[in-house]
Amino acid sequence: MKNFLLSLFLLIFLQGFSQIYDPVDWSSSVEKVSGAENEYTIIFSAEIEKGWHLYAQNVPEGGPIPTTFSFGENQAYEIIGQTEEEQGKTVDDPVFGMRIKFFENEASFRQTIKLLKETAEIEASVEFMVCDDERCLPPEVQEFSISVPAGSGIEASADPNIFNSTAVGQENPDTTEVSNEEAQVTNKVETGFVADNEGEKGLWGIFLVAFLSGFAALLTPCVFPMIPMTVSYFTKQSQNRAKGIRNALIYGISIVVIYVLLGSAVTAIFGADSLNALATNVWFNLAFFIILVVFAISFFGAFDIMLPNSWANKVDSQADRGGIIGIFFMALALAIVSFSCTGPIVGTLLVQAASTGGLAPIVGMLGFSLAIALPFALFAAFPGWLNSLPRSGGWLNTVKVFLGFLELALAFKFLSQADLVLQLHLLEREVFIAIWIAIFGTLAFYLFGKIRLPHDSPLEHISVGRMLMGLLVLTFTIYLIPGLWGAPLNLISAFPPPLEYSESPYGVGYSRNSITANSDTNAEIPEGAHLLPPHDILAFNDYEKGMAYARKVNKPVMLDFTGWACVNCRKMEQNVWPKQHVLDILKNDIVLISLYVDDKRDLPEDEVYTSETTGKEITTVGEKWSDFQISRFEANAQPFYVLLNTNGKKLSEPAAYTPDPDEYYEWLQEGISGYKE
Repeated sequence: MKNFLLSLFLLIFLQGFSQIYDPVDWSSSVEKVSGAENEYTIIFSAEIEKGWHLYAQNVPEGGPIPTTFSFGENQAYEIIGQTEEEQGKTVDDPVFGMRIKFFENEASFRQTIKLLKETAEIEASVEFMVCDDERCLPPEVQEFSISVPAGSGIEASADPNIFNSTAVGQENPDTTEVSNEEAQVTNKVETGFVADNEGEKGLWGIFLVAFLSGFAALLTPCVFPMIPMTVSYFTKQSQNRAKGIRNALIYGISIVVIYVLLGSAVTAIFGADSLNALATNVWFNLAFFIILVVFAISFFGAFDIMLPNSWANKVDSQADRGGIIGIFFMALALAIVSFSCTGPIVGTLLVQAASTGGLAPIVGMLGFSLAIALPFALFAAFPGWLNSLPRSGGWLNTVKVFLGFLELALAFKFLSQADLVLQLHLLEREVFIAIWIAIFGTLAFYLFGKIRLPHDSPLEHISVGRMLMGLLVLTFTIYLIPGLWGAPLNLISAFPPPLEYSESPYGVGYSRNSITANSDTNAEIPEGAHLLPPHDILAFNDYEKGMAYARKVNKPVMLDFTGWACVNCRKMEQNVWPKQHVLDILKNDIVLISLYVDDKRDLPEDEVYTSETTGKEITTVGEKWSDFQISRFEANAQPFYVLLNTNGKKLSEPAAYTPDPDEYYEWLQEGISGYKE
């Protein structure tokens, strides 16, 4: 009894100091699909501890590791469709420079199967990562063994508000639940996201951009001249002022309905969540690039993108019917006739909305149509205001060309995304910035009247407004130029490739030698080491090689447990490590060993082993370092920093995410002082 109590005390004591996190509890259940013979839905449920989040299945290339389900081959069943998931949260990640979806508190994933025999034993697994605001865990695989008997289970009740694509079964106490038998250490990747109130901020941003784009479309030669024509029609057709205002409101509402129906059709055809997956696909990014280039060339005046004239004629004939129906067809005629100017803008908005998914196409079309409809409705209701409008003229084509330059610049963002995913290094940061300098520099020359395009009117002088806009564009162009030399260009940080995706990571005109002239890393790089740009910190990715070098040079070691997809790890490297007092220590006073827990490379067959801590078979380099962190330091989150002497003994208590450079510096100094003693 005494030994038992002592063991219990030690267990509680060690758990109190342990940093092993296990914030996700997986379970599975089976439901019979209503009205479908031999079809069942397997529901994978994740209970997530407060403060942690689990990534979605569709994460853009180059981002964190997504949740991925796999099913073993079995002749007793077949998979129907793809695994569906809840809506979750979508946020802007400033480190990865992309929108990423994740789940908090709980998450459910559904996979439909069809039994080909009476029963099936389904072996499934899920690979996932979770994070909180300060740490991430390495990727983990959770396995399931699920029995699906024919004719059993429960009927799934429809609730279309929970999942994006299909109805979801509501909870039922009779649901067959299969819990996982083995408790495993969960893995996570830390985020550092900027929350957007469950996507609302993103939708408001889409609405605002679309609203401003609608006003820009209003100032094009296909739309602006139609305002007085429309006002004239309502003035003649309305017997009194009250009826004129009513007809104007119906006309404005009709414009909104037409464009919102377009956004709804796009969402319905592709699926609310599928749009996001399409927007992160290489081939769709290439397609978007081509489409936007075509739109830009059209705005420059090479050709017009128009709908068939027969459509306009048929719609125009319906407008003569009068009443509400006639007014609606007048609004539809406006949309068709002005398509050569509004089409490229609408297309661009739908492409941008696709990167958000969900209701974004509908919200985008609502903002765009409101900006178009308001002036038409107001001027139709109050025709006297027409006297305050500027006259039509060559300035309308200038607006159209200006929009064409913006379309062209945006197009290269999509081409850049495809290049980043494929890692072709054809459109690296310097090339992207050079292209933008050329585009906006040419736009500045155009605004100053030095370039004329096909539909431009002769220009004897430029207006004050055009000159000021030209100066603004020229200023922006000059601002871009230092980006060729490695300037961060914070105003456009979301557009060009990241600093490390560059021909010259140290900036044009700089080399490693010029950066490290005052550092001993300028010497020959030892075997197994490399230099981390742009600051050239000497680093090892192998524990034994790094320790051997530390003994040779008689310096303490800093173990850096990190991950390729660990956001807070990147934050430390980008925001804390470059501070001069921290950087001096990392480059001169310690030996850095960075161990990536999500390294997917396979271990040699003779190095594969079974972990004594978790009981799992360790088959990859990342699993090896993750197991090393767990077994040696009783921790599984990243970033995680440990200072050791050359014998592998800790010099101080380990540190985690430390955004304060001075605090991190003090921690380093404490460990180094202990080594010198």
